[in-house]
Amino acid sequence: MTKELQSLEYANILHHLNYRWRLESLALWQGDKPPFETYRIYEGFESFLSLDTLERIDGLEGNGIKTRLRHALIDHYVQRLLLPHDVERQAWMRGAAAAVDGQKIYLKDIITWCQRSSSYEQRQVLLKETRALCRFLKPFTLNHWNVLMESLHGDLGFSNYVEYCREKKGIDYDRFAVLVQDLLDHVHASYLTLMDAWCRERFGRPLDGLNRYDAIHLLCLSQFDSLYNGHRLEDLAGFFKTWQIDLFHTPGLYLELGQEAGKSAQAICFLLQVPEEVYVLMKPEGGWIDLETLWHELGHGLSAVFTSSDLDIADRDLATGFSLSESFAFLLQNMTLSPVFLTSALGLSPAAAEELHRYKTLRDLALFMRYGAKFLAEHEMFTTGDLKNGEPYARLLTHYTGFQHQIDQHLFDLAPEFYSLDYVLGWVAGAMLERHLEERLGPSWIYHPDTGTVLKHWWEQGYRLDLPAFLEHNGLGPLTPDALLDRWRSVLRIP
Repeated sequence: MTKELQSLEYANILHHLNYRWRLESLALWQGDKPPFETYRIYEGFESFLSLDTLERIDGLEGNGIKTRLRHALIDHYVQRLLLPHDVERQAWMRGAAAAVDGQKIYLKDIITWCQRSSSYEQRQVLLKETRALCRFLKPFTLNHWNVLMESLHGDLGFSNYVEYCREKKGIDYDRFAVLVQDLLDHVHASYLTLMDAWCRERFGRPLDGLNRYDAIHLLCLSQFDSLYNGHRLEDLAGFFKTWQIDLFHTPGLYLELGQEAGKSAQAICFLLQVPEEVYVLMKPEGGWIDLETLWHELGHGLSAVFTSSDLDIADRDLATGFSLSESFAFLLQNMTLSPVFLTSALGLSPAAAEELHRYKTLRDLALFMRYGAKFLAEHEMFTTGDLKNGEPYARLLTHYTGFQHQIDQHLFDLAPEFYSLDYVLGWVAGAMLERHLEERLGPSWIYHPDTGTVLKHWWEQGYRLDLPAFLEHNGLGPLTPDALLDRWRSVLRIP
């Protein structure tokens, strides 16, 4: 067999294993019974998921395809080792619930509950309850990370977790830790002043007296939900016809926006196989958070279903990083609370649209501070190798967001493979994409018919290029936060 055919064979097997995992996850998110037991996912693939196969992949030609195949195999190799440990961990976490005023608030429902159903006093109770839960669950979560890092070091030869992620995603995390910290420090003082004023206005309390759960409640913008006026997501989705996209008749895209009882409250996009089978799941709660969440997930979904089917399977299905997909997600999300969209699609007055847009921009700055600080904390924890210690998490997130964060919660707010940085880079690049569209098509680019053509051209490229290479290839220049900083300066009047 030639090396080219061998690459194709490996890609097809890994794609099949990805599909199995995603199919199971989709069923669980839908509240359905998975099509097979979790422990049977790797039945028949035991010999393939071996260090011998990894050695054969390392002998293939072409660095790009080799990196994708290598890390797709490593993903499944490690996941197979973690499987029995994760089954136990997830069983305990599924049953973990906080008791608040006679309510059982399960860990998976905390965000939705904080957004919609909580008072300040109840959130204080939740903080105490979850602290105890996190202490109880900590050994199970630490065991997961210990097994993972032992395998990466002992079996696969990585010196540490940072090196593993750097090889997989091609990102110099040490360099970005410096750049992200500089960016956060640049806007930190202005952000704290603005956020403290909002907290006093909304809660009658200073920022430094509030915690992470208060931030979740504040940042969903529920104080403006009366302006939303009960719009149906299905009706608002008709906007995409402006770009010659019919969401409900786009081949490969499956929208599930119902209120099914067992369905997860957390919205998500599942890429079962690109571009033929992409699911966007959401359980609407009502209000602005629904609109933004759906448009964000559609950024992932539409960029997947409009990926060219002519691309190799590795360029469609075996991505090692997702900052480019996050760029499209943030581009679409950001436009939902832009003045032109709010006045045209939602019928708000110009004054109401400008006010909502300002608070939305401040909310985005707050979330940027959160994810930037999360990345810095994760980078510090994985660089030192001390995951037991939540002090960097509590210190950095409290400092940069202004909201109190607890040491005991660090493992339950930990993003694998520094996904927090994928979000940060997505924010930065999404602002670059928006500025390019505005300069090319005008301030009302959202409603320009050529916008759909430009986006489809970007989307059809799939994961062939990583984010910096995509920006350069499409004439957008090097990755820089200038467009994002300009947005904050113009809307929030920060220096």
